[in-house]
Amino acid sequence: MNNLIIGSHVSFASSTQLLGSVEEALKYNANTFMFYTGSTQSTQRGTISDELTYKAFDLMLKNGINSDNVIVHAPYIINFANRVDEDKYKFYINFFAEELNRVKSLGMNKIVLHPGSAVNCSREDAIDNIAHALNLVFDMTEDVVVLLEFMAGKGNEVGKSIDELNSIIKLINKQDRIGVCIDTCHMNDAGVDISKFDEFLDEFDSIIGIHKIKCVHLNDSLNERESHKDRHANIGYGTIGFDNLINVAYNKRLEGIPFILETPYINRNTKDERAPYREEIEMIRNKKFIDFIQ
Repeated sequence: MNNLIIGSHVSFASSTQLLGSVEEALKYNANTFMFYTGSTQSTQRGTISDELTYKAFDLMLKNGINSDNVIVHAPYIINFANRVDEDKYKFYINFFAEELNRVKSLGMNKIVLHPGSAVNCSREDAIDNIAHALNLVFDMTEDVVVLLEFMAGKGNEVGKSIDELNSIIKLINKQDRIGVCIDTCHMNDAGVDISKFDEFLDEFDSIIGIHKIKCVHLNDSLNERESHKDRHANIGYGTIGFDNLINVAYNKRLEGIPFILETPYINRNTKDERAPYREEIEMIRNKKFIDFIQ
């Protein structure tokens, strides 16, 4: 499989917006990327510049980046699982609907969402709350597909297993608007043995259907399996290991699906701090580990 679709998280600055995101992705020799349309921790959002979006699409076209493979990520603060504060619940529903409209105005069609955290409620109620919110959002919007992320199970996180994700998905009215983003670090930390990835895919296919996997976050983990901690490591520098991650990236059943790196910056907190994505993408494309962290 030589047509690997791989990129990383990139920035989305207010001054350059999508154009800056594309330019950063190209620096890493990526053919896709993922971005947030604003802060990950707040609902503050700036105005989208159509001019910058047009320039970004022109640059994508010239460099073979298909917008169908580009992923947007929702901010972390949305928690549809918790409905204790009904006003806040409604606020996040309206905000997320606006976010989907922003995604569409940027020419994208997929957004990853952390399902939420079951705080002050049972996991069953949390699942109902998440599905109810998404059904309302889907009634308010068009086209954009929401990808529920497979979570590590830190704290009260919902979505830490195939069964939990399926419990949400089967309550969604518009099935063409819902999918899944699997994350190798999260899966490892939730208890999945990545060295037996085909067995995981078999189970996923039998319960949800493999066609629902629309994106893969490709990350190593700093933690032992089933630690429920969610701490990402650079490719080949964690407990999952390079060969296991290569087997995920080149699994024939995931051909044509975008792979996104969310690995840590290297040389943290020094003047040499930088993103590792160019080296990691090269390693994955060549299927050869290189010790680039000195």
